[in-house]
Amino acid sequence: MWRIESARLIAALTRMVRDVGIAEELAQDAFVIALEQWPVTGIPEHPGPWLMATARHRAVDLLRRQGRYRRKLEQIGRTQEAAAAAPDADPPEYISDDLLRLIFIACHPVLTTPARVTLTLRLLGGVSTHEIARALLIPEPTVAQRIVRAKRTLAERRVPFELPPPAELTSRLTSVLEVVYLMFNEGYAATAGETWTRPELCQEALRTGRVLASLMPGEPEVHGLLALMEIQSSRLAARTGPDGEPVLLEDQDRRRWDRLLIRRGLAALAQAEKLSEVRGPYTLQAAIAAEHARAPSLADTDWERLAALYQILAHVSPSPVVELNRAVVLGRAYGPERALPVVDAVAGDPALRDYPHLPAVRGDLLARLGRHQEAGQEFSRAAALTRNARERALFSARAAACQAAQHPAPQR
Repeated sequence: MWRIESARLIAALTRMVRDVGIAEELAQDAFVIALEQWPVTGIPEHPGPWLMATARHRAVDLLRRQGRYRRKLEQIGRTQEAAAAAPDADPPEYISDDLLRLIFIACHPVLTTPARVTLTLRLLGGVSTHEIARALLIPEPTVAQRIVRAKRTLAERRVPFELPPPAELTSRLTSVLEVVYLMFNEGYAATAGETWTRPELCQEALRTGRVLASLMPGEPEVHGLLALMEIQSSRLAARTGPDGEPVLLEDQDRRRWDRLLIRRGLAALAQAEKLSEVRGPYTLQAAIAAEHARAPSLADTDWERLAALYQILAHVSPSPVVELNRAVVLGRAYGPERALPVVDAVAGDPALRDYPHLPAVRGDLLARLGRHQEAGQEFSRAAALTRNARERALFSARAAACQAAQHPAPQR
């Protein structure tokens, strides 16, 4: 319930108390009250509204105690009088979605871009410090320090928790898109825990992306990110088996892919490409996802086109993770012997030191080359690095399969 409701609570409470740190504490207080009362009274039929009402009551009590309640009412009155006096001005609530509003607020220019992304993920994505660290490929203590410093900076600089003017939205867009993208990725492949995916986080990111596309319809990368999330979301149901076990792309039943989401994604991709001939990183990733969505089977996938798209993506948005993904596609298009040097070239990158998918990709390529002993070692290392139980079981099974291939049972 914390994963599902905390972001909306913090967003609504921030609008009330104008302090993101206090809003987070009030949201946590509401969950503490729930933990005390629900075992006695039972879980409410609608837990979300119950938590929101409880948190709002706590916020009102706090404002009264701090002597700010009357001043806040006076401020609201002055704001309404100003709006009535200037009917042509942009209304203060031109973004009606609390969650999206808080994303733009947390991405304030007073913070560095890394601080904006880290703080917003922590508050709105329900993402832990460790999960953020893995998503950003930085040490966990660095993430914790960024969050503390960001909250302190907002408080010390007395940043007003209000919407930026519409003309300033574009300048904050890069950070906002990165936050939504990372939120979706954490839902699509959970960093830690007992489940491989967190669909509710994907749905929240997708909902936010749709609101953002309606708010800024002329921004191609907004539509590119929306296209990517729509298409990737179409595969969520097929990515896990009956017991929650991971199902890899080559083993997925494509009849379970959601065709409505694919159509929506392809339409958003067409809109992004129509708005600009220059392809940004999200539009390129959406084009890659679209190739998979259009292919009726793994064998029918145009791997050479995918390799070309990844080459462009590596130029537009270079990163070791992009290179790792490019190696996977190269292995499919031209064989594992072509892809292995690409993996080895990024193997020493400090950002991938604890990244489990590096040894997993290398293990897969080695297994396809018949080097089963080395492949088994790589999969064992991947299993040791991951903190996701389902992913660990998958890598351990691949390691065992490599060991069995190296020492086949004698024929009887």
